[in-house]
Amino acid sequence: MTKLDAKIPEGALADKWTKYRSSVSLVNPANKRSLEIIVVGSGLAGASAAASLAELGYKVKVFCFQDSPRRAHSIAAQGGINAAKNYQNDGDSVYRLFYDTIKGGDYRAREANVHRLAEVSGSIIDQCVAQGVPFAREYGGLLSNRSFGGTQVQRTFYAAGQTGQQLLLGAYSALQRQVGMGNVKMYTRHEMLDVVTIDGKARGIIARDSVSGALERHFGHAVLLCTGGYGNVFYLSTNAMGSNVTAAWKAHKKGAFFANPCYTQIHPTCIPVSGDHQSKLTLMSESLRNDGRIWVPKKQNDTRKANEIPEDERDYYLERRYPAFGNLVPRDIASRAAKERCDAGYGVGTSKMAVYLDYAAAIIRYGKAEANKNNMHNPSDEEIQAMGKAVVKEKYGNLFDMYKQITGEDPYEVPMRIYPAVHYTMGGLWVDYNLMTTVPGLYALGEANFSDHGANRLGASALMQGLADGYFVIPYTIGAYLASEIRTPAMSTDSEPFVAAEKEVRAQLEKLMNIKGTKPVDFFHKRLGKIMWDKCGMARNEKGLKEAIKEIQELQKEFWSDVRIPGEIDNLNPELEKAARVADFLELGELMCIDALNRNESCGGHFREEYQTEEGEALRDDENFAFVAAWEYQKDGKFELHKEELKYENIKIAQRSYK
Repeated sequence: MTKLDAKIPEGALADKWTKYRSSVSLVNPANKRSLEIIVVGSGLAGASAAASLAELGYKVKVFCFQDSPRRAHSIAAQGGINAAKNYQNDGDSVYRLFYDTIKGGDYRAREANVHRLAEVSGSIIDQCVAQGVPFAREYGGLLSNRSFGGTQVQRTFYAAGQTGQQLLLGAYSALQRQVGMGNVKMYTRHEMLDVVTIDGKARGIIARDSVSGALERHFGHAVLLCTGGYGNVFYLSTNAMGSNVTAAWKAHKKGAFFANPCYTQIHPTCIPVSGDHQSKLTLMSESLRNDGRIWVPKKQNDTRKANEIPEDERDYYLERRYPAFGNLVPRDIASRAAKERCDAGYGVGTSKMAVYLDYAAAIIRYGKAEANKNNMHNPSDEEIQAMGKAVVKEKYGNLFDMYKQITGEDPYEVPMRIYPAVHYTMGGLWVDYNLMTTVPGLYALGEANFSDHGANRLGASALMQGLADGYFVIPYTIGAYLASEIRTPAMSTDSEPFVAAEKEVRAQLEKLMNIKGTKPVDFFHKRLGKIMWDKCGMARNEKGLKEAIKEIQELQKEFWSDVRIPGEIDNLNPELEKAARVADFLELGELMCIDALNRNESCGGHFREEYQTEEGEALRDDENFAFVAAWEYQKDGKFELHKEELKYENIKIAQRSYK
């Protein structure tokens, strides 16, 4: 078993990052111009990293499979971004953000990384404001905040329901400035299919031009993977359909350990599945739980319309179970609670696999507040409703419009129907404090790494981590590595390691094309997704996980003997791209189940039915499982477990409670 060195600086927690920045090795400006960095992915983590590194003087290449960096999946984030600014004067601080994140992750995150994240959070907001991100503001001009799950303070900055889009536009602008100056070379419609290693160090990538089908070799003194998560292993998720695990998985097979793959976040606020025709699920922002109330009928199998059910016959089950946090409990808790109610026969809608998210009380509350502000005495119910709806529309209008367009129901008039869906993955490539994987020179940023969220991510923390890693962490930490690489000249891509890597990629693609089976790629992806959702989803157990491993292994064999891929290899071929991604998902799915089976406890997004409290909450085993599970890929397709012990020196580990 390899001893994992997280390279956490010595000293007090609050001083680690400051001392690190003051003592880390530097690269002088003249030497930066001769060092080449490859960035794979152009979302918030990738765009911010590329822009920051190019601004410092490095030669940067950026690769994305979309036709523009602006189409990265970060654009879909809606609700907001956390930062410890304490504008509300409600008791927030760096330490409280740190504590909430550790607790929200069910004490399975690394202290040093999380505290660093909390420290730089305020600077992220300043950076984005300087870029022109149109955050909401209060009447006095201060940036506005709202509440999100797992906290009792308001620390979430937002731009209506388009926060991810606006943040990405800011990072994109910074990136394009560097492109225009010639410091960044942009490769759109290019997908990374392998990492090239030379003498154990990452030295480049093999990428496929999606338009021409041509394979390309690219050298870099360092490679940064900013490629997001792997939620699409479940087929149905809130992720963009193109989101995949390929870059991270190829890195894994080249020696990068994969950490905590079973930690999957199920988002409680999604539009329910409507039928087998769907290829994607739609997220309704976490921010809606800020003002909305979640409930089900008190009577089982109640077929009445929502507005016909009297107040005293409604079960506001989150407020009942968790009075301290109510509807703002963390996502894993809210999701499991919704599932429990539906499984018990209290679900709503035709499928009975949904709960209500109701804004009626918020509309009345806001309407009365507006009436008071306007000195309206004895306003009518209609006036209160109209003014309340106007406030809600200003805050959440685009989300309400989206819901109506998809479902045909007006959420201003009737409660929304929501149900949990796969949203985010807390697992990813194992990285140390420098964000470097177990392959020297290979880094993972944002959702592609495991480092900051533990077993559950608090809402509005993903955008925070992506921008923290790109703007404020990697510019320092990569220097510690590149300072020793200034004497390494650019290597020829005609060298044997590059040629061999390209040959290997080509052989894999040809193998897929030569199967010439009878079933389309989606046939296998849907089956994998069903196995994963049923047996490694919101709840898992030993029997189901063992079954899932066998079923996935059988599905792999069937895939490699019967998948049908039309078209040509050396041309535009979306089905070939999908097939290569599904091949990786099949291998990853098996590892996720192995990891879940190995972790004999419940924590955060990993809920083993055998390990729960009398009240149905996650039951951790801190004595035996307070570690990061880092898996090493073996040549025979097996996986070896390595552990990074988690030590908490500044926080007392306790059973998580939101009651």
